Amino acid sequence: MSMKERFHHRLERSRAPSVKNWEREQRADQHLGQSASVDCGWGRLLFGQSFTDPKSVAVALQDERPGKRDVALYLRDPHVVLSYAPQDLFLDPSHTFRLWLERYQSCHRRPKGFHIRLLNSRDDAEAIQRLYISRRMVPPGADFIWGNRTSKELSYWVAEDEQDGVILGVVNGVDHVAAFDDPENGASLWALAVDPQAPYPGIGETLVRQVIEYYVARGRAFLDLSVMHDNANAIRLYDKLGFERIPAFAIKNKNAFNEPLFIGRQPEANLNPYASIIVNEARRRGIGIEVIDAEAGYFALVLGGRRIVCRESLSELTSAVAMSRCDDKAITHRLLKRAGLRVPEQARYEALDQAEAFLSKLGSVVVKPARGEQGAGISVDVRDPETLETAVAAARRICDVVILEEFVKGEDLRIVVIDLQVVAAAIRRPAHVVGTGQHSVHDLIQAQSRRRRAATGGESSIPMDAETERCVQEAGYAMTDILPEGEYLQVRKTANLHTGGTIHDVTAELHPRLADAACAAARALDIPVTGLDFIVPSVSAPEYVIIEANERPGLANHEPQPTAERFVDLLFPQTVFREDFS
Repeated sequence: MSMKERFHHRLERSRAPSVKNWEREQRADQHLGQSASVDCGWGRLLFGQSFTDPKSVAVALQDERPGKRDVALYLRDPHVVLSYAPQDLFLDPSHTFRLWLERYQSCHRRPKGFHIRLLNSRDDAEAIQRLYISRRMVPPGADFIWGNRTSKELSYWVAEDEQDGVILGVVNGVDHVAAFDDPENGASLWALAVDPQAPYPGIGETLVRQVIEYYVARGRAFLDLSVMHDNANAIRLYDKLGFERIPAFAIKNKNAFNEPLFIGRQPEANLNPYASIIVNEARRRGIGIEVIDAEAGYFALVLGGRRIVCRESLSELTSAVAMSRCDDKAITHRLLKRAGLRVPEQARYEALDQAEAFLSKLGSVVVKPARGEQGAGISVDVRDPETLETAVAAARRICDVVILEEFVKGEDLRIVVIDLQVVAAAIRRPAHVVGTGQHSVHDLIQAQSRRRRAATGGESSIPMDAETERCVQEAGYAMTDILPEGEYLQVRKTANLHTGGTIHDVTAELHPRLADAACAAARALDIPVTGLDFIVPSVSAPEYVIIEANERPGLANHEPQPTAERFVDLLFPQTVFREDFS
């Protein structure tokens, strides 16, 4: 018997003349005449096949609550639905994929470094909300997630890091039978999100498999999902798992969240993530946008006769003097020291013997160009004369003036200050790889770089340069060595995002003394927007040193904190508003 024949046989068997099946059929008929929907927190999932006519679908969609993102799926006549509200609705440019669960091929390979489990705590719910916000998805809200932990309709699974318990991914399943006694016996998968900085491969696939196997165990016939037509990586995964495209279409509302889907490609679409996050926030407020040079991140924001040119988070409100103070690390150091702030010992490189004397005095130093960004030319934890000479040469390739600085152990903390207020704080961690017991260090670095590039729009990758080789060798490995399974290997000393580092929000944990020091530093530099780099023993302790100030901090790196919102507040205070996602 074929799969299709078995499926129809099961449906016929479910219609056998028993009281239980008769009652179920009656309930299904009632639901199919009552416009079934499920509140998923991010919005309602409207089951188009349960609506009596296309107009009723259009009317239901127009009842969308503020801040939500309703989806009407399984529409028989989507073009007719659109005809009833063409100004308010649009056809979603997503494909619908279906996996017939009888065809599913399980995988017995155990994930390494993480495990999948059901939501089981309020902390999980809050972590899920933060993850959705960081991925620029409409968050269900922690209260909603926690309140539905025992729901028969909704289920949440999380991927948890076995090392520190951090939530690395989440997925939501919807049981159509529990929702409206679906006569087709289906289920669907929604809101799959993976932390872009997760160190392990395969998290998304493992979450999808968990949902599949859950609904296989519940006897469902199929699992559906919706994916953007141009999301090639996701489609490749679903093809691998056996999903097939089906002719099911969705309609959504023309709201601020969906705007990129229905207005077409805009000139600012070529802007990088650091400019895009600001432009998107400005558009939500009705502020005009002029793209000046997308490649370099230049744009202008215009409202009511006021026009401000920006390069990402650097705007005309930052004076040339303030910018030059941050641009030259030696000047930054002197100004912060005069303001009574703690800074590491520093010297300008004059000659090799002078540099060796500085190294001998401190034992370990940082060598960096006086000017530069994105971690270029920086060597950290230099301990011997040979490495020192190489590091100076690397720094000189970026800038003729080279700085020698005391190496301070601790965590790398970035604090973003806008308008003399702390908006975000994050710990930055250097790039590392995790051994599989099968792949060389070189191959692991390349694989991690591919993941980082995919997660950051090409902004982050691990350079295969002399500094990376030095770090690997100091750890006792060669690039060709096979790294043992589960072993962590740090492959860079600097925690810069552009060299493969990761960034982790700690705003809620920041010690007040650190926040005060960051604001005092911004005041000393007389700069309205800056990212201060601290080295701290702990974010919850008062001790610190400030090593640098950045006049153009990457605001996109600090979601879910409202960095773009506060930046636009500064530029156009008359547009200030607050949205509550809870």
